[in-house]
Amino acid sequence: MTIEEKFMRVAIRLARRSTGQTRPNPAVGCVLVKNGRIIARGYHHRAGQPHAEIEALRCLKNPAAARGATAYLTLEPCSTHGRTPPCTAALLRAGIARVVSGAIDPNPKHRGRGLRQLAKAGVEVTSGVLGDQCAALNPEFHHFMATGLPWVVAKCGLSLDGRLTRPPGEEQWITSPAARADAMKLRARVEAILVGAGTIRADDPALTVRGLKGAEQPRRIIWAPRSAPAAKAKVFTDRYRERTMVLRQSTLRAALRALGRQGIQSVLVEGGGHTLGRLFASRLANEVVFYLGPMLAGGSVVAVAGAKLSPPAVLAQTRVVRLGSCLRLSGRVEMSKA
Repeated sequence: MTIEEKFMRVAIRLARRSTGQTRPNPAVGCVLVKNGRIIARGYHHRAGQPHAEIEALRCLKNPAAARGATAYLTLEPCSTHGRTPPCTAALLRAGIARVVSGAIDPNPKHRGRGLRQLAKAGVEVTSGVLGDQCAALNPEFHHFMATGLPWVVAKCGLSLDGRLTRPPGEEQWITSPAARADAMKLRARVEAILVGAGTIRADDPALTVRGLKGAEQPRRIIWAPRSAPAAKAKVFTDRYRERTMVLRQSTLRAALRALGRQGIQSVLVEGGGHTLGRLFASRLANEVVFYLGPMLAGGSVVAVAGAKLSPPAVLAQTRVVRLGSCLRLSGRVEMSKA
């Protein structure tokens, strides 16, 4: 491990403290180093609050200590004025002599601009240190900036025979209480939850974040290309009704594109089976989180219906976690070259 990687790993750990709390901004960490020693740490807490570089500079008891120091950043410093002033200007005022960046800003309008400004002003610049790990801190942000589409997580609770439901008249839960509690954390991680109109008609779900103190309720998106769901459904009548939206686009790609135009960077697609099938058939899923219950349910709704995948979608970076009697299988979606 190089000395640059050592300090960048510290910045990465700092950035992880605010994962999911900074949207629509990325989570970013920063450490200031002088004479081989960390003199300040900082990370971006929430959108509208100071960025990581500013937090680190404010931690210094003596601001003059920043002069001649090196700033290690998980993401290239911003160079434009948004909710907060540009961090490049703050670094220059502080007298930072060197900036080591992990990931480059994926926004085509800003990519490399901050580093070029610093280099032009005489600051020594190094980029790409643990770049893949730094980019992995904010997959939603990077994907959205590159494609204009939200990062899509496909989620469902299914049985061993691949069903989302049990026969009519039976208790419908397939997954354990621990798995359902974990699913609430997954909902809290995204900006929007999307289901098909058929799920609203069949199940009348609330699509809320329950049991998590302080969690923000995501937007609730109903994809209804053929017919609108009933106006009396919970999502249209409860206290979060203003956060419910119906999309009538004929394709799921067009619906997601519409969400992207509204600045929504992450979407959890919860089904039903037809919607999940369209998602995978259209190659729109970026990540999978499936909760596998220990039963043969025998219901009529297949988890991923009608998706003819050739080549198949495969998972990378897979992880299996036990949650009560269930297994949580997650990973990034890749298209097989076979």
